[in-house]
Formats: sequence, structure tokens, C-alpha cells
Amino acid sequence: MPVGAPPHRWGSLGPVGLVFAGGISVQFGGALAVSLMPRAGALGVVTLRLLVAAAVLLVVCRPRLRGHSRTDWGTVVVFGITMAAMNGLFYQSVARIPLGPAVTLEVLGPLALSVLASRRAVNLIWAGLALAGVFLLGGGGFSSLDPTGVAFALAAGAMWAAYIVFSARTGRRFPQADGLALAMAVAAVLFLPLGVVESGGKLLDPVTIALGAAVAILSSVLPYTLELLALRRLPASTFAILMSLEPAIAATAGFLILDQALSTTEALAIALVIAASMGAVRTQIGRGKAKAPGVAPEA
Repeated sequence: MPVGAPPHRWGSLGPVGLVFAGGISVQFGGALAVSLMPRAGALGVVTLRLLVAAAVLLVVCRPRLRGHSRTDWGTVVVFGITMAAMNGLFYQSVARIPLGPAVTLEVLGPLALSVLASRRAVNLIWAGLALAGVFLLGGGGFSSLDPTGVAFALAAGAMWAAYIVFSARTGRRFPQADGLALAMAVAAVLFLPLGVVESGGKLLDPVTIALGAAVAILSSVLPYTLELLALRRLPASTFAILMSLEPAIAATAGFLILDQALSTTEALAIALVIAASMGAVRTQIGRGKAKAPGVAPEA
């Protein structure tokens, strides 16, 4: 199980590889979640996802409850609230608008964070390039979407930006994925009443539970753990730009798995987003090399 493995095992992928792996997992999990909504409802799916993810992480990580400061606990609680809000808002969005446009709108949150958090002018260029790709990927069709679904997606994007910030803070304050496990438990407890009110006994159906568990592993346990590890080695601004790959991964998965052809505009949008992400990574690597001569090598 990845969350119980030593950091160096996953770390061998490199921070960029961790982000890519997490993004691929999220897209498969998102597609499965959409297919599960007719059985359990949007809030029910989120509840199952958070409950199963919290149970798995708590069992595997067995986080210590003692020895943490009030600030540590405050960070975990806010991280949990952020995860609950991000998931709830996004699934409300995909219940009203297609998955592709929803992800495209949601990624505007991390892109905005990259602009606000960046201290280098060149990162503004990469963020702008990624933003252009995101709008192109929308295909200019946002005006025909359900306005409530659009609002939910944009709100989920704001929570995604907050998730990035508090995931990084949690990763610095807790060993391994302990903080993630505790935050996931907070999110699950907060969301449980909402899921029960909407779905009730549907949450106890064995098939629904099995599918919800698969969604939890693909959409929460794997990607959140990989992202937390990546955020220990990447600045929030670079990580945020890498998140712009989510719509591109979704479109590529649709082409390869669902036989959904890409238009010229969509292909150009994906190229812009990938170019922006590559530029951000190259900038970060160049910055690291520039600092290397003055940094003592680690043992």
C-alpha cells in the first residue's frame, strides 16, 4: 500500500512523476464516480469516497494522536474542511455539467494560485499560457452550461487552491501521510450527515459500497498521497501550474479509452497546457541548479 511505504520508494518517481501519476488516478476515479451517481447521488458518492479513504489511510498509517501542537491540529482540521468542500462542490458540478468542462473550470483555482504565489516573472508567462490552453479546452462552450454547475466548478477550484496550500503545510508538520489520514477523517465526519440525508439506505448497497471503495482508492487515497509527497519537494506555485494538466489528462483518457476524437482546438489546448507545465518544471530545475553550488550536499 503506497501510504505505508517509505517516502524514498515513491520519491524515486520524482515530484513531477508523482503529480502525473496522481492526475491519471484522479481521472479514472472521476469517470467511475460519475457512473456511480445515479445509484447513490452526488453527495452519497462523496460520502463513500471520503469514508473509505479515511478508513484505509487510518488503518495503514496509524497516525499518532499525541505529541502535536495546537497549530498542527488546526492545520489538519482546516485541511480536512478544505477537502470536504472541494469534493462536495466538484461532484455537485459534475452532476450538472460534463466532466471535461467541470475539470477545465476547476483548474482555474490552481492557476490563479500559481500567479499569486509566484515570485518570478517567468512563471506568469507559464501560468498565462496554461490559462489560454484551459480556455481553449473549454471550446468556448461555457455559455451553454448550467450556470449553477459552472458556479460549483469555480468554487471547487478555489477550494483546490486552498487544498494545495494546506496539503503542503500538513506534509511539513506530519510524518509520512499521517496528516493526510487525520484530515481525511475530519472530512469524512463532516460530510457523513449530508450523504445520509441525500442517499440514506442506498449507501448500504453492497455494489454501491464496492464501487465507492474503488472511487475512494483512485480519487483520494492514491492521488492525495502522491500529491502530498510531491508538495514536499515542489513549491506551491510550480505544483499549481502542473495541476493544469488535469484537463489534458482527462481529454487524452477520453480519446484512448472512450474513443472520443479530439478537435484541432482541443489538441492545441492540450499542447499549450503541456508546454506551460514543461516550462514551469524547467524553470524550477534551472533554479535548483543555480542554487546548487552554494548548497552543501546531503548525506
